[in-house]
Amino acid sequence: MLDRVAEFIARHRMFETGQRVGVAVSGGADSVFLLRALHELAPRWNLKLSLVHIEHGIRGAASFADAEFVRALASQFALPFHFRSANVPAVAGNLEQAARRTRQEFYAELIAAGIVDRIATGHTHNDQAETVLYRILRGSGLTGLSGILPVTEEGLVRPLLEVKRHEIETWLRERGIEWRQDETNCDPSYARNRIRHQTLPLLRETFNPRLDEALVHLASLARDEERYWTAELDQYHLVPPESPILSTIQLAGLPPAVARRLIRRLIRHVKGDLRQIDFSHVEKILELARSPQGHARVHLPGVEVIRSLDWVRFAPPGFTSRTEHDFSIPLQASSTVELPGSSTRITLQLLEKSDSVRACATVVSDLDWRRVTARDEAPSGLELRNWRPGDQYRQVGRSKQEKVKVLFQEARVPLWDRRSWPIITYNGTILWVRRFGAAAEFVAGPETPVILRVGESVFCSSNRSDRL
Repeated sequence: MLDRVAEFIARHRMFETGQRVGVAVSGGADSVFLLRALHELAPRWNLKLSLVHIEHGIRGAASFADAEFVRALASQFALPFHFRSANVPAVAGNLEQAARRTRQEFYAELIAAGIVDRIATGHTHNDQAETVLYRILRGSGLTGLSGILPVTEEGLVRPLLEVKRHEIETWLRERGIEWRQDETNCDPSYARNRIRHQTLPLLRETFNPRLDEALVHLASLARDEERYWTAELDQYHLVPPESPILSTIQLAGLPPAVARRLIRRLIRHVKGDLRQIDFSHVEKILELARSPQGHARVHLPGVEVIRSLDWVRFAPPGFTSRTEHDFSIPLQASSTVELPGSSTRITLQLLEKSDSVRACATVVSDLDWRRVTARDEAPSGLELRNWRPGDQYRQVGRSKQEKVKVLFQEARVPLWDRRSWPIITYNGTILWVRRFGAAAEFVAGPETPVILRVGESVFCSSNRSDRL
């Protein structure tokens, strides 16, 4: 059995030479065997073991006795002991989920603090079968059907996933090794116990005596599928900002299998996980992208998805309200200003017609400086500010003034970009608007002697993109 465990560890590359591994030991048979197995196998990878135990505060004196049992094991093997006592019943919500979160938080803290590099848990072949069946009954997708992963991004490893519970107990009995019994494992009020003691035995008896193997194989197939799709999605999605944005045309045009996975990935990026996100949530976002309507929103647990014209934005709740949009910055005729909260730089250059000066940025508009200041003896009224409702000006090529809002609609500018859209004014008169250029009254011509050149460029070298 130890050779099987060693082969499984090697196959999934769970450890690197010399790593510090915290062994999560509850005192039950599975975790006691895990400790024994890793203690025997540690020299193969030169692992430095320690014990990790959480007293959940659920079972009173029995829980404290488990903790002392594990502490004694740490002493027996001369290993460091990392212990935490928690009051899980005081946490609101589902007791099982609260206990699981408590464990994961403790594991994450140990890894983040550099105390351990990996946490090994005692999940077995039986746990995998129970998990997959439970997720089938809850309507999980392929990601959920992958079950318990051998290795996680967070640093958890499960060396016993190919070992069955009865094999472990037999191995321990043959060697006279004791373990602790948790009476809550027989309590039918817990969903997992009903799966273990009622549902699975009934399905084995009436449908498939090898159901556990079938469920574990399903997890393996689903895991391989997800690994493939994860690599495929990389071509659609790099490193998004806090509120990533997708083209509705792109999203609606993707095969549903790709679109759903891309949506789930973006939700996970914004929310941090996929808890409480189900099939209907993803479908609502697909419907949002496919709809002929230009503006709508969907509220999900921990995520707000907004459709505006040809774009869909994923953001944390309240993201728009906490983002600073209003700004007003005095300008000099030759100056450079960074737009608040962005990686964009606005540059102004005052040039004589004869100056052979290269364009200062990737987007350039030239204004006739004398026309701008014709009625002002001491020019000092240049200002860079954000768009405001009611703003209007006459764009080059237009016969009359129009509201900038109309230009936004024509150019398909989404709502969230409009509020911080940069505009340059002179004593309150609009001279220039991003994308739409100089005002027709002030645009430079062939005979203009002095030019005010407005340039806009991105100064950040990061490969992060607002549009995916």
